[in-house]
Amino acid sequence: MLPVTHAIRDVDQAHQVLNRYFYTMDVDVLSPRPGWTASFAVGGDDVVTVGDLHFGVDVRIRAGELGSYHVNMPLHGGLAFHQGSAASQLATPACAGVYQPTGDTVIDRWEGDCRIIAVKIGRAELENQLARMLDAPIRGPIDLAPMLDLTNGAGAAWARLARMIAADTSEAGLTRHPVIGARLRETLVSGLLTASGHRYRDAMERHRPVLAAPGAIRRVVEAMRAQPGRPFTVADLAVIAGVGVRSLQQSFQRYVGMPPMTYLRQLRLGLVHEELRQARPGTTVAQVAYRYGFTHPSRFAAAYRERYGVTPSDTLRT
Repeated sequence: MLPVTHAIRDVDQAHQVLNRYFYTMDVDVLSPRPGWTASFAVGGDDVVTVGDLHFGVDVRIRAGELGSYHVNMPLHGGLAFHQGSAASQLATPACAGVYQPTGDTVIDRWEGDCRIIAVKIGRAELENQLARMLDAPIRGPIDLAPMLDLTNGAGAAWARLARMIAADTSEAGLTRHPVIGARLRETLVSGLLTASGHRYRDAMERHRPVLAAPGAIRRVVEAMRAQPGRPFTVADLAVIAGVGVRSLQQSFQRYVGMPPMTYLRQLRLGLVHEELRQARPGTTVAQVAYRYGFTHPSRFAAAYRERYGVTPSDTLRT
């Protein structure tokens, strides 16, 4: 999904945008006033959608069952909500509201001055990520705690990450890159599992990954070599190996001597080097580097020089 920013001046338009990017919902204005304007900046994809949303007028929203996991994180102001028969709770800049895939969802009052970062995560994505982290099947839903403390620890770190991704998404930045964007979204999902309370937290903390068989690691290496430009994430590679993420990382360290993403970066550097050596006239370093997932020119150049003792441009000229 390309990032889109909407300046909205009526409820029908707001309703259409929210239904398109998030869920089917009904919107009621609680305190009508003339001249109000909403601002919605939304980006992401069908797996993870991130929005920077400001309504500008007090509203009530009824969304029914979401079918996805969702977090509303106020940057200022307050947002009262409840799911199912639970009592209404208040999300604030200190404590985000967390929603389950099941249970009728109601925002009782979204204050007009409340600007939020809204994070929608597909149910399968969150539950599969947890299964990979535990190396065990998950019988969902995960039952995330309805409130997430944003003032310290993992919750505060997750909030910083969500704000950064929301800002980058609205500006069409690195989140659109196939490699970087996929890693950021994967980190957002796994970070929520680490920061939130749920019934699998003890299992996550106790879990000690079992080393993968050498054959599983060979499959991962072969996949990297077959498609070096593919935007692999650690989770993608763990699926190929048939193990959890932590098992993959520890097994790769044991059998290959480095983490899987380090190996992939070294592989890509080697391919860039070879392509620059044999480049046709008109080829640029940026074109080749970007093709293999290097989006930060100065960092790429530093890594290349550290490995080959020359700059990428020097290789291209020889």
